[in-house]
Amino acid sequence: MTDSEIIGLILQGDRDKFRILVEKYQQMVFHTCMGFVHNRDDADDLTQDVLIQAYQSLHAFKGAASFSTWIYRIAINASLNKVRKSTGNHILQRLDILFGAGKEKEIALPLLDAENPENILIRQEHKDWVKKALDSLPEKQRTAIVLSNYDDLSQKEIAEIMDTTEGAVEALIQRAKSNLRKKLTSSHK
Repeated sequence: MTDSEIIGLILQGDRDKFRILVEKYQQMVFHTCMGFVHNRDDADDLTQDVLIQAYQSLHAFKGAASFSTWIYRIAINASLNKVRKSTGNHILQRLDILFGAGKEKEIALPLLDAENPENILIRQEHKDWVKKALDSLPEKQRTAIVLSNYDDLSQKEIAEIMDTTEGAVEALIQRAKSNLRKKLTSSHK
Protein backbone atom coordinates (compact mmCIF):
# COMPACT_ATOMS: atom_id res chain seq x y z
CA MET A 1 0.00 0.00 0.00
CA THR A 2 1.39 3.44 -0.92
CA ASP A 3 1.57 6.42 1.43
CA SER A 4 -1.18 8.12 -0.59
CA GLU A 5 -3.47 5.11 -0.23
CA ILE A 6 -2.80 4.95 3.52
CA ILE A 7 -3.48 8.69 3.88
CA GLY A 8 -6.72 8.28 1.93
CA LEU A 9 -7.88 5.55 4.32
CA ILE A 10 -6.94 7.64 7.36
CA LEU A 11 -8.85 10.64 6.02
CA GLN A 12 -11.87 8.35 5.44
CA GLY A 13 -11.84 7.46 9.13
CA ASP A 14 -9.45 4.51 9.47
CA ARG A 15 -7.23 6.28 12.01
CA ASP A 16 -5.37 3.10 12.98
CA LYS A 17 -3.62 3.17 9.59
CA PHE A 18 -1.55 6.12 10.81
CA ARG A 19 0.47 3.54 12.76
CA ILE A 20 1.88 2.33 9.42
CA LEU A 21 3.19 5.81 8.63
CA VAL A 22 4.60 6.17 12.15
CA GLU A 23 6.48 2.87 11.84
CA LYS A 24 7.80 3.88 8.44
CA TYR A 25 8.92 7.45 9.26
CA GLN A 26 9.55 7.64 13.02
CA GLN A 27 13.25 6.74 12.81
CA MET A 28 13.82 9.20 9.95
CA VAL A 29 12.13 12.01 11.89
CA PHE A 30 14.18 11.14 14.99
CA HIS A 31 17.48 11.30 13.07
CA THR A 32 16.55 14.65 11.58
CA CYS A 33 15.59 16.11 14.97
CA MET A 34 18.71 14.67 16.58
CA GLY A 35 20.82 16.42 13.96
CA PHE A 36 19.48 19.76 15.18
CA VAL A 37 19.04 19.34 18.94
CA HIS A 38 21.87 16.86 19.75
CA ASN A 39 19.96 15.42 22.70
CA ARG A 40 18.17 12.09 22.67
CA ASP A 41 15.35 13.14 25.01
CA ASP A 42 14.70 16.36 23.10
CA ALA A 43 14.82 14.47 19.79
CA ASP A 44 12.35 11.88 21.15
CA ASP A 45 10.00 14.65 22.30
CA LEU A 46 10.30 16.46 18.98
CA THR A 47 9.68 13.24 17.07
CA GLN A 48 6.44 12.72 18.96
CA ASP A 49 5.45 16.36 18.37
CA VAL A 50 6.19 16.07 14.64
CA LEU A 51 4.16 12.87 14.30
CA ILE A 52 1.23 14.39 16.20
CA GLN A 53 1.42 17.53 14.07
CA ALA A 54 1.55 15.42 10.89
CA TYR A 55 -1.51 13.47 12.03
CA GLN A 56 -3.44 16.61 12.94
CA SER A 57 -2.48 18.32 9.66
CA LEU A 58 -2.99 15.30 7.42
CA HIS A 59 -6.08 16.88 5.86
CA ALA A 60 -3.79 19.70 4.61
CA PHE A 61 -1.44 17.27 2.83
CA LYS A 62 -2.09 17.89 -0.86
CA GLY A 63 0.26 15.30 -2.33
CA ALA A 64 2.17 17.85 -4.42
CA ALA A 65 5.33 16.47 -2.80
CA SER A 66 5.83 13.02 -1.33
CA PHE A 67 4.70 12.36 2.22
CA SER A 68 8.35 11.88 3.27
CA THR A 69 9.22 15.35 1.94
CA TRP A 70 6.23 16.83 3.75
CA ILE A 71 7.10 15.21 7.08
CA TYR A 72 10.79 16.18 6.70
CA ARG A 73 9.68 19.80 6.38
CA ILE A 74 7.60 19.50 9.55
CA ALA A 75 10.57 17.91 11.38
CA ILE A 76 13.00 20.60 10.21
CA ASN A 77 10.65 23.45 11.17
CA ALA A 78 9.93 21.92 14.59
CA SER A 79 13.66 21.37 15.19
CA LEU A 80 14.61 24.90 14.17
CA ASN A 81 11.85 26.31 16.38
CA LYS A 82 13.12 24.22 19.31
CA VAL A 83 16.69 25.43 18.74
CA ARG A 84 15.54 29.06 18.52
CA LYS A 85 13.52 28.77 21.74
CA SER A 86 16.24 26.97 23.68
CA THR A 87 19.07 29.33 22.66
CA GLY A 88 17.95 31.88 25.23
CA ASN A 89 17.60 29.20 27.91
CA HIS A 90 21.26 28.08 27.64
CA ILE A 91 22.46 31.13 29.57
CA LEU A 92 19.95 30.44 32.35
CA GLN A 93 20.92 26.76 32.45
CA ARG A 94 24.62 27.63 32.72
CA LEU A 95 23.89 30.09 35.53
CA ASP A 96 21.81 27.44 37.36
CA ILE A 97 24.66 24.97 37.08
CA LEU A 98 27.23 27.57 38.13
CA PHE A 99 25.24 28.58 41.23
CA GLY A 100 24.14 25.07 42.14
CA ALA A 101 20.46 25.06 41.16
CA GLY A 102 21.03 22.36 38.54
CA LYS A 103 23.05 19.90 40.63
CA GLU A 104 20.34 17.27 40.74
CA LYS A 105 20.54 17.04 36.94
CA GLU A 106 24.25 16.21 36.74
CA ILE A 107 25.02 13.09 34.76
CA ALA A 108 28.05 10.92 35.41
CA LEU A 109 29.97 9.69 32.37
CA PRO A 110 30.05 5.90 32.37
CA LEU A 111 33.43 4.20 32.08
CA LEU A 112 33.39 1.54 29.40
CA ASP A 113 35.56 -1.35 30.44
CA ALA A 114 38.93 0.06 31.43
CA GLU A 115 38.69 3.14 29.21
CA ASN A 116 40.76 6.06 30.34
CA PRO A 117 38.56 8.83 31.81
CA GLU A 118 40.73 11.41 30.05
CA ASN A 119 39.90 9.86 26.67
CA ILE A 120 36.18 9.99 27.49
CA LEU A 121 36.50 13.66 28.38
CA ILE A 122 38.46 14.47 25.23
CA ARG A 123 35.91 12.63 23.05
CA GLN A 124 33.06 14.53 24.74
CA GLU A 125 34.85 17.86 24.18
CA HIS A 126 35.26 17.03 20.49
CA LYS A 127 31.53 16.21 20.22
CA ASP A 128 30.70 19.49 21.94
CA TRP A 129 32.93 21.46 19.54
CA VAL A 130 31.26 19.85 16.54
CA LYS A 131 27.77 20.52 17.96
CA LYS A 132 28.61 24.17 18.66
CA ALA A 133 30.10 24.60 15.19
CA LEU A 134 27.04 22.96 13.60
CA ASP A 135 24.67 25.09 15.68
CA SER A 136 26.47 28.26 14.62
CA LEU A 137 25.85 27.66 10.91
CA PRO A 138 23.14 29.66 9.13
CA GLU A 139 19.83 27.73 9.13
CA LYS A 140 19.87 26.76 5.46
CA GLN A 141 23.45 25.46 5.65
CA ARG A 142 22.67 23.58 8.87
CA THR A 143 19.55 22.06 7.34
CA ALA A 144 21.40 20.92 4.20
CA ILE A 145 24.33 19.41 6.13
CA VAL A 146 22.05 17.65 8.64
CA LEU A 147 19.91 16.13 5.90
CA SER A 148 23.03 15.12 3.99
CA ASN A 149 25.08 13.70 6.87
CA TYR A 150 22.55 12.61 9.51
CA ASP A 151 19.86 11.35 7.15
CA ASP A 152 22.14 10.44 4.24
CA LEU A 153 19.80 12.00 1.68
CA SER A 154 20.78 12.78 -1.90
CA GLN A 155 21.08 16.37 -3.08
CA LYS A 156 17.97 15.83 -5.17
CA GLU A 157 15.96 14.77 -2.10
CA ILE A 158 17.34 17.66 -0.05
CA ALA A 159 16.47 20.11 -2.84
CA GLU A 160 12.88 18.85 -2.84
CA ILE A 161 12.60 19.13 0.95
CA MET A 162 14.16 22.60 1.02
CA ASP A 163 12.22 23.67 -2.08
CA THR A 164 15.34 24.75 -3.97
CA THR A 165 17.63 23.49 -6.72
CA GLU A 166 20.22 20.72 -6.48
CA GLY A 167 22.91 23.30 -7.33
CA ALA A 168 21.82 25.46 -4.41
CA VAL A 169 21.94 22.44 -2.10
CA GLU A 170 25.42 21.53 -3.31
CA ALA A 171 26.56 25.11 -2.64
CA LEU A 172 24.96 25.11 0.82
CA ILE A 173 26.67 21.84 1.74
CA GLN A 174 30.04 23.05 0.48
CA ARG A 175 29.71 26.34 2.39
CA ALA A 176 28.61 24.45 5.50
CA LYS A 177 31.62 22.12 5.28
CA SER A 178 33.94 25.06 4.73
CA ASN A 179 32.43 26.98 7.67
CA LEU A 180 32.63 23.90 9.90
CA ARG A 181 36.28 23.37 8.93
CA LYS A 182 37.10 26.99 9.78
CA LYS A 183 35.24 26.90 13.08
CA LEU A 184 36.70 23.59 14.16
CA THR A 185 40.28 24.46 13.24
CA SER A 186 40.06 27.87 14.94
CA SER A 187 38.66 26.31 18.14
CA HIS A 188 41.62 23.91 18.35
CA LYS A 189 44.26 26.64 18.14
